[in-house]
Amino acid sequence: MVGSITGIVTDAHSNSNGNRNSNGNGNGSVQNLNCLEEKLEELRGLLGKSNSDPLKIVSVGAGAWGSVFAALLQDSYGQFREKVQIRIWRRPGRAVDRATAEHLFEVINSREDVLRRLIRRCAYLKYVEARLGDRTLLADEILKDGFCLNMIETPLCPLKVVTNLQEAVWDADIVVNGLPSTETREIFEEISKYWKERITMPVIISLSKGIEAALDPLPHIITPTKMISQATGLPMENILYLGGPNIASEIYNKEYANARICGAEKWRKPLAKFLRQPHFIVWDNSDLITHEVMGGLKNVYAIGAGMVAALTNESATSKSVYFAHCTSEMIFITHLLAEEPEKLAGPLLADTYVTLLKGRNAWYGQMLAKGALSPDMGDIISGKGMIQGVSAVKAFFELLSQSSLNVLHPEENKPVAPVELCPILKTLYKILISREQSSQAILQALRDENLNDPRDRIEIAQSHVFYRPSLLGKP
Repeated sequence: MVGSITGIVTDAHSNSNGNRNSNGNGNGSVQNLNCLEEKLEELRGLLGKSNSDPLKIVSVGAGAWGSVFAALLQDSYGQFREKVQIRIWRRPGRAVDRATAEHLFEVINSREDVLRRLIRRCAYLKYVEARLGDRTLLADEILKDGFCLNMIETPLCPLKVVTNLQEAVWDADIVVNGLPSTETREIFEEISKYWKERITMPVIISLSKGIEAALDPLPHIITPTKMISQATGLPMENILYLGGPNIASEIYNKEYANARICGAEKWRKPLAKFLRQPHFIVWDNSDLITHEVMGGLKNVYAIGAGMVAALTNESATSKSVYFAHCTSEMIFITHLLAEEPEKLAGPLLADTYVTLLKGRNAWYGQMLAKGALSPDMGDIISGKGMIQGVSAVKAFFELLSQSSLNVLHPEENKPVAPVELCPILKTLYKILISREQSSQAILQALRDENLNDPRDRIEIAQSHVFYRPSLLGKP
C-alpha cells in the first residue's frame, strides 16, 4: 500500500457546531445512542462484518455536499470507533490563497467552540501564520480540522482525511461518490484497479448530479451511477443515488431536510434507515433514472433562474413565470428518458425548487447576469467549486439535438429535434456554451409571444409514446 493518512480524528465527541450536542447524536440520550448502535449493527450484519472487523465508509471527493455527508456520518456514528471507520479522500496539495486564509481566520475567531477546539488540538497557530502570509495552508490540511474549501463559513467536525486514493478505497465497504459528474468516470476507473482482487464488492452511494451525452453509435445518456458501473464493473444493484432538497451548509446546521436514496431494494431500504436522522429524513425509491436525471436537469435550469432573478431585481412574478416554463421542460425531457417517470412533485419538485432558489448554480447565473463573472472564466469558481450545470447544459443540448430522436411539432406538424421544444435549454446553450448571446437572452426567451403554455409541452410528453429506451443505452 502506498501513501499515508494525513490527519487523525481527535475526540469523536468533539464538535464544531455550536448548536449541536457534544456527542453529536442529537439529544445525547442513552435511548438515541442505542438506536444509532442498532442501526449500525444491522447494516454491519447485511455487509457480513465480523465483530473484530469495522465497517469502512469512505467519501470520495471533498466538495461541499461530499464533505457535509461525511461529517454527518462522523457526527452520528464516529463514537462507535471499533465498529465503524469514516474517512474522506481528496487530492493533496491544493493551496489555500491568502484571501481565503484571512476569511478562514475570521470565521474561526467568530466561533468560540471552533477556536477552543483548534487551540486544544494545537492547530490554531497555523491559521494565524497563514493570515499573516507566513505559511501556506493546504485544502486537505484544513479539511482535517473541519473546513471545506467550498464552504468556509460552515465549520464541520474534524474528519479523517486520506490523500492516497488506493489507501482510501481498497477495502471500503461503502463508498460515497462526492465527485462532480465530470470527474466521476476518471476517478472510478482508477479505483477499479484497486478492486481487482476483492472477493466482496462494495456498495456505492452517488451524490453526483450531471450527465454525459454519448452520440455514437446511437445518442444516449450516461448518468453518474452508470459511469461508475461502466468504470468498475459493479452491478447496478450495488450503486445507488441520493438526492433531495438540500443546501449542504443548512443541512449541517440542522435545518430540517428530506432526501431519497434510489436504486435496488436490496440496499436502498437498509441504507435509508442507516442514513436517517431526526433533522435529515431519508426515504427510499425505486426510480433511479428519474431522480438522477432530475438531479442533472435542476442544475441546468438553476443557472437560468439565477439570471432571471438578477435581471429582474428579484421579481417574484418573473421568477414564477420562469419556474413554470423550466419545470415543463424538465417533465418533457424525463418522459423521453424514463418509461414511467415519477411526477415532478413532492421531493422531486422540492429539490428543483431549492436549487433554483439557492445554490451554487443559481448563484453562478446571478453573477453572470450582473457581470461579476463571464462564461470565459470556466466552470470551476474559487470558493464554490465546480458549477455542474454548465457541462449538463452542453450534454442535454447535444443529446436532444439529434435528428434520430425527432418528435412531431404540435403546431408546425413536422418532425423536429426534441430540443426545439425546449426554448430555455436552447437559450442557456447559446449563453453558456456557444456564447452567441448574453444573459439578457433568457428574458427574451420568456417573453416570446409565440411561446406555448407550459401545459402544452407537458401534454405532448404525457399523451405520446414518447419514451426512447435507446437514450439510456437500451436496445
